Amino acid sequence: MPSVPVATYLLLCGAIVAEVIATSALARTENFTRLVPSVITVVGYAVSFWLLSYPIRVLPTGIVYAIWSGAGVVLITLVAWLVFHQKLDLPAILGLGLIVAGVVVINVFSKSVGH
Repeated sequence: MPSVPVATYLLLCGAIVAEVIATSALARTENFTRLVPSVITVVGYAVSFWLLSYPIRVLPTGIVYAIWSGAGVVLITLVAWLVFHQKLDLPAILGLGLIVAGVVVINVFSKSVGH
């Protein structure tokens, strides 16, 4: 597989950040009855999917989705822990570590991802 442009990974990172912002706001929408968090959520997910549409043209869909969802899960959990003071127990921390390990294995060792 040919080398993947850095811009592809920057767009993927942008999609992850937009998804984390949207999910953080979703927790505050109160079933979409609060305007500002609701708008942030809808716009954030729209931006995330729009940005995600670019890397998915260059990289395999499963790989892009694994990176996007795995990194998103870990980052939103960190936001929930640091900002919203939600507790994490040992199994949750171990599971998040496995997700990070999976994303690293995909990016470092997989021949499906051009480097």
